[in-house]
Amino acid sequence: MIGIVVVSHSRRLAEAALELALEMVPPEARPRVVVAAGLDETTFGTDAMAVAAAFTEVDSPDGVLALMDLGSSLLSAEMALEFVDPGLAARVRLSPAPLVEGLVAALVTASTGAPLLEVAGEAERACLPKRQQVPPVDPTPGTAPAPGRPATPGSGLVRRWRHTVTTRHGLHTRPA
Repeated sequence: MIGIVVVSHSRRLAEAALELALEMVPPEARPRVVVAAGLDETTFGTDAMAVAAAFTEVDSPDGVLALMDLGSSLLSAEMALEFVDPGLAARVRLSPAPLVEGLVAALVTASTGAPLLEVAGEAERACLPKRQQVPPVDPTPGTAPAPGRPATPGSGLVRRWRHTVTTRHGLHTRPA
């Protein structure tokens, strides 16, 4: 059975997503899943060495699937591949799937003993039902509906918003 690694900037987010996903599969059928999230219990960030350790912990001849939340978690996962044995790195698949939906789909599919590529495919398609039920947003830049009023392309409706970022590191998912 494949192993799964959840890479996130937030340990609480990753653990909550995993808790939700674990509800879908009985304990005896669960694949090994490890969270590599946050710099510690409370500090946001990602640590490539922790991700590499997680890859090693869940390593399986069947492969390892990694699900990431935001851009720099992907960078950490990519860097982690450089820290592990090349044989293990070759068995790891980094998934573009959405974290929560992808994790649920991956865990359920992996619990059936499905191969890595099938598990990865199900994770990547996890948002399809939602996409089919929710209409897409109009991609025309600069148009947004006023509350209670639908925007139409070329309507000239624009919503402006101003906010002062007061966090110590500014607006960035991976503070320097």
